[in-house]
Amino acid sequence: MKVLSVVGARPQLVKLAPIAAAFAGTPHQHVIVHTGQHYDADLSDVFFSGLGIPDPDVHLGVGSGSHGVQTGAVLAAMDAVLEAEKPDWVLVYGDTNSTLAGALSAVKLHYPVAHLEAGLRSFNRRMPEEHNRVMTDHAADLLLAPTEEAMRHLASEGLADRSVMVGDVMVDVCLRIRDAVLAGEHPRPVLPEGIDPEAPYLVSTLHRAENTDDPERLAALIDSLADLPVPVALLAHPRLIARAEEHGIKLNRGALHTGRPLPYAGLVAAVLGSAGVVTDSGGLQKEAFLLGRACTTLRPETEWVETIEDGWNILVPNPHELGAEAWAATATRPAPETERGTPYGDGNAAVAAVRALTER
Repeated sequence: MKVLSVVGARPQLVKLAPIAAAFAGTPHQHVIVHTGQHYDADLSDVFFSGLGIPDPDVHLGVGSGSHGVQTGAVLAAMDAVLEAEKPDWVLVYGDTNSTLAGALSAVKLHYPVAHLEAGLRSFNRRMPEEHNRVMTDHAADLLLAPTEEAMRHLASEGLADRSVMVGDVMVDVCLRIRDAVLAGEHPRPVLPEGIDPEAPYLVSTLHRAENTDDPERLAALIDSLADLPVPVALLAHPRLIARAEEHGIKLNRGALHTGRPLPYAGLVAAVLGSAGVVTDSGGLQKEAFLLGRACTTLRPETEWVETIEDGWNILVPNPHELGAEAWAATATRPAPETERGTPYGDGNAAVAAVRALTER
């Protein structure tokens, strides 16, 4: 069996790591295509080296651009790759433009498509990620779902017969890296200047278009983070830096200390050392949950509804509307004492996914 993985953005590279490892122990051929959607070294190269992922077999180098330009560039480049490789499966990951383009290209050339992390729904159609995941699910031949909630979403859309519950591959890699960090096998993360790793601090990321593209909203969110009573390590995505510069918004002020995105092990170590997380990232919400840290999400909804239970994750779309004291109390609250359970699986999702591809 030949499986062609299409990846292009930081979260997909993390998901690719356990899948690549699972394939390494089989006679199957695994071909990795990197679209280049994230071309910054901090968002791409460090993940291949840091997570032990084999180098891509094909690099499309599409770079940045609008949603249409980026999706179209991947579509245009994928045809030749698929015709040359002739895979038994095209495996796409998550909800990015690379996900949708990889799926559409394969469907139009009649290659079977499997979608890893299928069935997630925010029910917010203003999010480009929601469009990507819904269209990919309905185009795909095999839907590899991470949770029971995702399976219910797929069934309600008439896709139950294509769906298989495998668990979340992010758990596989997060728990492995957590154990390595706790065992001292990774150096301490390089936190932004001004953050004392021995004192309480928060880890924050902010990158979604709905939070960064409106200058008034971005300014309000940055103001709220800067006013917190605890230092905030803001790991700044290139989108955030570009929009802040464009709108004249200063990031380094007050509680905010801006740094570069961290390699995955560094991010896990930073979260483990933190007092909590403030983010709009779907992946980091879940990682905070897995690592036992309280998360505050700067969005009105989340795909990872399991994190909301018992207060592990709280949605705060507009911190400034809470008032300074309530916002500070929310963002700096301690982690709940309740058991988290294992809604995302036991850390063997990648093996289950490869098994499902083989059986189908």
